[in-house]
Amino acid sequence: MLTLRSLVYLLSTAFILCLSLSVGATVIYSWTDKDGQVHYSQEPSVEVEAKRQYSEDIERDKVGYVAPVKEQAQPSEEALRRAEAKLIKEKDSKQAEGICDKATHSLNVLTTHTNLNRQNEQTGEVVTMTEVERQAAIQENQQRVELFCQ
Repeated sequence: MLTLRSLVYLLSTAFILCLSLSVGATVIYSWTDKDGQVHYSQEPSVEVEAKRQYSEDIERDKVGYVAPVKEQAQPSEEALRRAEAKLIKEKDSKQAEGICDKATHSLNVLTTHTNLNRQNEQTGEVVTMTEVERQAAIQENQQRVELFCQ
């Protein structure tokens, strides 16, 4: 059976535990001002309607030190193209020569003619090439000439 002393001890412990849990929950208000800046406070904003949150509902960040991770330098797209072109030149010089000839011919056609047709890759129908597409094709073929013809 519980003695009076152990009952008082048990009840006081339960009371302190309940009190500490209720004190830990804090109301936090958040709102965004007219400039798009987010604000947090224990007092709601007078000017703007604030969103009410409770502190125990907010996900906490992990405490401690996280060592920075050194980012691996990613090779640029241009460097990848050059490496691929070099590999093709070394392994198959005929293929490199064919790419050079095709790019040179395409560049010649693209720069001397403005009204060009091309075949749509998805539908297979012939469509007129826009000026934006023509300029992009010129740039692409200039890069191929630079990579494979030198």
